[in-house]
Amino acid sequence: MARRKPLVVVTRKLPDKIETRMRELFDARLNVDDVPMSQADLCEAVATADVLVPAICDRIDTRVIEAAGPNLKLIANFGNGVDHIDVTAATQRGISITNTPGVLTEDTADMTMALILAVPRRLTEGAALITSDDGAWPGWSPTWMLGHRIWGKRLGIIGMGRIGQAVARRARAFGLQIHYHNRRPLPAQIEEDLEATYWDSLDQMLARMDILSVNCPHTPATFHLLSARRLKLVRPDAYIVNTARGEVIDEHALIRMIEHGEIAGAGLDVFEREPAVSPKLLKLARAGKVVLLPHMGSATVEARVDTGEKVIVNIKAFMDGHRPPDRVLPSML
Repeated sequence: MARRKPLVVVTRKLPDKIETRMRELFDARLNVDDVPMSQADLCEAVATADVLVPAICDRIDTRVIEAAGPNLKLIANFGNGVDHIDVTAATQRGISITNTPGVLTEDTADMTMALILAVPRRLTEGAALITSDDGAWPGWSPTWMLGHRIWGKRLGIIGMGRIGQAVARRARAFGLQIHYHNRRPLPAQIEEDLEATYWDSLDQMLARMDILSVNCPHTPATFHLLSARRLKLVRPDAYIVNTARGEVIDEHALIRMIEHGEIAGAGLDVFEREPAVSPKLLKLARAGKVVLLPHMGSATVEARVDTGEKVIVNIKAFMDGHRPPDRVLPSML
């Protein structure tokens, strides 16, 4: 008798290539309409599934974990961050968690660098002006749309993991001086290759940088890491870029300080209450003070396919009785 294929419930639409492979390997229940699942839908899914494949928009909290049936043994996250999953509760129930590290590094670093360029050089403001219907561009002028040079400026990277290091490599090519804050210093050879200066005190680094890039994960320890107190340390002519998680910054405090000219501006691909975006941020964007993107830092065809392939590898390894290569434990967070 053929072995039963594991029931794998996928919460969002994935690339066709990935969905096809999942159907070949597993009894895959796909979300072809890409309609977000409610908490009730998630509870119903985990009651019968062997594997759940959620995305960052799904809140896999204690309620969902408690609704899991006896067959659910793996939550194979489609993405690197697992802050939307109660990893501790799942582990206590004997449910393994996996993620997909590494596949988003280069794309997210590209988008970070794009924002580092876009905010000081007023790129989106200029693009909107030239395409407006009111003919607002009078032609070139020595004082028209002046921004700020990034060459020679100091970039402070908060979180020097894979993405932070990839940002540093790009930033060096643009002539930025690399500084970073991390839980621990990089190995000496990597630090030397990046020509990076380590700060064990985040407060001291914040006060000295021209541009700050947030590249750390959202964990209980990094919630509001850039608090109102810390944001007051940032220079009034400095810019902040965030392609990590919105919860790392006290968004209300950031908005208030940009409104009052206490921080020059920001480039944000993530928001504290996604998908809701503060109306005050939208107003600042219209005024050219911030650049806002809809969480698209890793939105490339290649990244989504690579992510899906990692999910499949983790599921296949687990179902074959092996330790999945990308298992996440509470002690890692």
